[in-house]
Amino acid sequence: MTEKLIKNNLVLELHVPSFAPVREFYGKFGFCELDYDPTSGGGSDMGYLTISRTDKFGMTMLNFYGDKDKVAKHGHFGDFPPDTPRGYAVEITVPVFAIDELWQKIKDDKEVKISQDLVTKRWGKRDFRVVDPFGFYVRFTELVDWGQK
Repeated sequence: MTEKLIKNNLVLELHVPSFAPVREFYGKFGFCELDYDPTSGGGSDMGYLTISRTDKFGMTMLNFYGDKDKVAKHGHFGDFPPDTPRGYAVEITVPVFAIDELWQKIKDDKEVKISQDLVTKRWGKRDFRVVDPFGFYVRFTELVDWGQK
């Protein structure tokens, strides 16, 4: 039996107090709901949401846990004040095939907090950066080869 190598099996799970802003914000960038479980897979009162975005580069998935304010008290996160910015010192990078098209779609959207306009970076690729409703820093970029090709 030959096994196919999975080049990236990372599961990114973001803990948030509400899924409504997730659906609205990430929907602007082409993400759609892939799965929703109000019981996190087994009777919990916390929910689990998976969203995905697909283009010629493939599928990008993000997972969200919580959907209630008490998510701030869950496990490790209970050691921090609930108003601690969730995205501090973290950048979520999403490769995008049609970066110009996506930029044109969102650049004038007053509900999107743009941290950096679309620019060419010193490594020769273009990207722009936004901050989601919970403070996560998200970079939409042309494909950079980190070995995933």
